[in-house]
Amino acid sequence: MTHSFLLEIGLEEIPAHVVTPSQNQLVKRVSDFLTEQRLSFGEVKAFSTPRRLAVEVTDLADKQEDIQEEAKGPAKKIALDDEGNWSNAAKGFVRGQGVTTDEITFKELKGVEYVYVNKFIAGKAAKDILVQIKAVIEAMTFPTMMHWANYDFKYVRPIRWLVALLDNEVISFSILNIESGRQTQGHRFLGKAIDLETATEYVEKLATQYVIVDSKKRKETIRTQINALENNQSWHIIVDEDLLEEVNNLVEYPTVFSGHFDEKYLDIPDVVLMTSMKDHQRFFYVRDQNDAILPMFVSVRNGTEANIANVEAGNEKVLTARLEDAAFFYQEDQKQTIDGYVERLKNVTFHDKIGSTYEKMERVQLMAQIIGKREGLNDRELALLQRASEIYKFDLVTGMVGEFSELQGIMGEKYALLMGEDPAVAQAVSEHYMPISADGELPKSKIGAVLAIADKLDSISSFFSVGLIPTGSNDPYALRRQAFGVVRIVESRQWRFSPLEVLNDIKALATLHPALFTKMSVGENDLEVLSFINDRMKQWFSNQKVSYDVIESVIGSTDADLLTMAEAAVTLEAHKKDSDFRETIEAVTRVLKLADKNDETDLSVEATLLDNVAEKELFERVKTIQRRIGDLTPEELYHVLSDIRPLIENYFDQTMVMVEDAKIKQNRLNQLSLIAKMSSKLGDLEKLNIK
Repeated sequence: MTHSFLLEIGLEEIPAHVVTPSQNQLVKRVSDFLTEQRLSFGEVKAFSTPRRLAVEVTDLADKQEDIQEEAKGPAKKIALDDEGNWSNAAKGFVRGQGVTTDEITFKELKGVEYVYVNKFIAGKAAKDILVQIKAVIEAMTFPTMMHWANYDFKYVRPIRWLVALLDNEVISFSILNIESGRQTQGHRFLGKAIDLETATEYVEKLATQYVIVDSKKRKETIRTQINALENNQSWHIIVDEDLLEEVNNLVEYPTVFSGHFDEKYLDIPDVVLMTSMKDHQRFFYVRDQNDAILPMFVSVRNGTEANIANVEAGNEKVLTARLEDAAFFYQEDQKQTIDGYVERLKNVTFHDKIGSTYEKMERVQLMAQIIGKREGLNDRELALLQRASEIYKFDLVTGMVGEFSELQGIMGEKYALLMGEDPAVAQAVSEHYMPISADGELPKSKIGAVLAIADKLDSISSFFSVGLIPTGSNDPYALRRQAFGVVRIVESRQWRFSPLEVLNDIKALATLHPALFTKMSVGENDLEVLSFINDRMKQWFSNQKVSYDVIESVIGSTDADLLTMAEAAVTLEAHKKDSDFRETIEAVTRVLKLADKNDETDLSVEATLLDNVAEKELFERVKTIQRRIGDLTPEELYHVLSDIRPLIENYFDQTMVMVEDAKIKQNRLNQLSLIAKMSSKLGDLEKLNIK
């Protein structure tokens, strides 16, 4: 016989972005709880609204599975005393297993006899186990927590009711002053409290109280209503999936409606209109069949169509106020000059330990030119890059960005074009923020890409230089995202880019322009910065499904060029299944272990000290390779190592490296160190898993 179990946590309204993750978390926690308790079940159905999180478990077993198992105890010589009686150790063991000494048997294990008992644990009834579900509720975690009244207990929002039904029987427990029961709450304004007779009528009964508790069905209801409105009006309603998810988690009974605003606001850039509607009011915006934005919006109310005209009017009034502000700022901002805005940035603090935003821009100007030249920008592109880096933060002090902070960069591009800047400069102003998320869009222009890299590297090196280094999950200045952005931009552009070279450039700039680095200890944290960027490179490799050992190997490359690391990873992954891969890596690893013992920096090898054929052959081959080592790709370098493997094996067969003669010993260590140095351009091959 199987059962249905319903668990509902009734709450004050949860923030929309928390609802879906919390629903998923509850499903996992309940599933894990039932599994741990040996209660078999069919499906754990998820339900959620802004005011509740719930699950319905189907085909739940009547009781736990019984346990029949053999338990191993102490050795026989410990279990029996000198007189052959059971010792305290034996008695304690069987007591802990819930049996008596009469159940003891002996079995030999690796030549030693041990005490064994067979024990049977009868499964408990499901209703007795489910009382412990209280712990699942209390263990839930949320990004924001609060406590209420005089309680120390914290939760996402105050708990107002609890439902726990096994078929038609209440599972009784309490959290704070809330007792579990069968009563749930309908829509806050349209519904009422109702008693559930059984767990399976949850969805149907709440629907009568204007609550669509199935979030997927609720979302589909919204989508269907939007489609109907779109077809009736011949509109194209832009349904942003993130916005739809948010709106869905704001309502329990959705009704779609539309409203309009004055056409004069269409003079404002579309991006401002869309931001006002989507980000600030959670409205969907509307376009015509020619993709031109219309003076209309679409929204969702938490209720029925009753008095919908009043709802429309209220939303129109709120949006109009927002658009009126936007129109004002748009006009006022254009009365100033870009250079005037840039001058005001001298009084805008980037960070009190680092300096002003204006000083940051001056540093980025210098860095951008170095990076731009290194990546092959021509004279015109460098001139455009210079202008972009002189102004790229100017829109931070405009009224529009002050009101709509999410438009930084976007409005910078708009205003730059309006004020006569070259389109390439304007584009770079917008693109320097990219990517704005781990998988966000990358800069499309070379100038924008260089400016983005320079800005991000300046932020990383600046914060590290004043000791503001991310720790654990704490990264208030989004430095991990910025470093990952650098990696992604460089990889997408296929640029040869060395963070170590850039850090050396920063130290040189600090020497030449000390006034721009007065608050920073430049160079003191370079190793930490490199490790930090390498960790982001590991993240990128992991996203590309590169093996863990290959990632660790290529990150250990002496060539800090990110693109070379990527090429090395592709090479090693491609050859891991080669028949001679293991032998090649083993041979090189043997070289590396001995080379580690060499403390000399002068790696010259004297031919007169070579005294066997294998040693001379290896010497001649390495000398030939060294002439072109700088031009070898990782793929070519791997083949070189594979080709000289037999020579290395013959060398070790005929040559003792650690001999008593100091000159010969050093000569041989130098020979091996040259090979190690070559291989290190491919990675730290000792970290490869070849078992």
